[in-house]
Amino acid sequence: MPDPSDAPDRPLAAASEAVRAGVVLRSTGSWYTVATETGEQVLARVRGRFRLEQEVLDETNPVAAGDRVRLRTEADGTALITEILPRHNQLSRRAAGRRVSREHVIVANVDFAWGVQAAALPTFNPGFLDRLLVMAEAYHIPAGIVINKADLLRDRADLQDAVFFWRDLYAGLGYPVLLTSALEGDGVGAFRTHLRDKTSVVAGPSGVGKSTLLNTVDPALDLKTGEISQKTRKGTHTTTFATLYPLTDGGYVADTPGLREFGLAGIAPEELSGYFVEMRPFIGECRYPDCTHDHEPGCAVADAVAEGTISEERFSSYLNILDSLRAGAADAGR
Repeated sequence: MPDPSDAPDRPLAAASEAVRAGVVLRSTGSWYTVATETGEQVLARVRGRFRLEQEVLDETNPVAAGDRVRLRTEADGTALITEILPRHNQLSRRAAGRRVSREHVIVANVDFAWGVQAAALPTFNPGFLDRLLVMAEAYHIPAGIVINKADLLRDRADLQDAVFFWRDLYAGLGYPVLLTSALEGDGVGAFRTHLRDKTSVVAGPSGVGKSTLLNTVDPALDLKTGEISQKTRKGTHTTTFATLYPLTDGGYVADTPGLREFGLAGIAPEELSGYFVEMRPFIGECRYPDCTHDHEPGCAVADAVAEGTISEERFSSYLNILDSLRAGAADAGR
């Protein structure tokens, strides 16, 4: 594959082959790895007009892993992306480090999103899962949960109680929940079956074992793995960019950067409750049509929490996300 630094900035007229279709596997900002219809992988850049359009969009990246594109091969062996085909969905987060909210597309054209947590090392983080599930609901992406490192539960009644609580809570909401052990192979076959013939996203904090688990699912992936920091008890980052990998059994899986936070983008505070599946039946029963469920009288959602129909844990997570969306909206208005 050519070195990007050696590729000249050729005009479109220098193209040597007809336009063909492909799928973006990896984006590094200005260069993209694209799999063509014949299975060849080529290095590509985008036409300048896409960069100009980016300036007026709320997205930080005009081309993302998973995008379907048309491209033309140039004389030096690289390619030029001439068209980005419409996305049917995308999984995004708020761009990190930005005061004014902009959207960073993690993966486009997703069939299923999996939120991965560890039974321990690092600590199970339901707040991360809830944010991921909200974004999946917002973009109509089916989602599920993988609890990896299940081997750590053995002879640990305290861990079992906590992990099984979260397993039962999310399963009760209709999300598939898998317990896996990349070390011992438990649950790997079931996960492999779920991934087959789909474009799936696997997202979670560093250290939960995403890459190790995917290597166990499909050893041909040979993904780089990291270790848990003994000082912070958190994972070390091993993935820099979201990358789409073809699976031996068919389909693609996106190994995402180790995300310690999942800032929501494109969701207004008043819309949030609609993306918590257990709140939907009660939203229309509130006294006020614009009820945000955190202070208004006559709130059917608050009543459902008091009655135990909606879990206090999920409601607390909702309130935390609501506060962050309000803070983001305030920043954007300054």
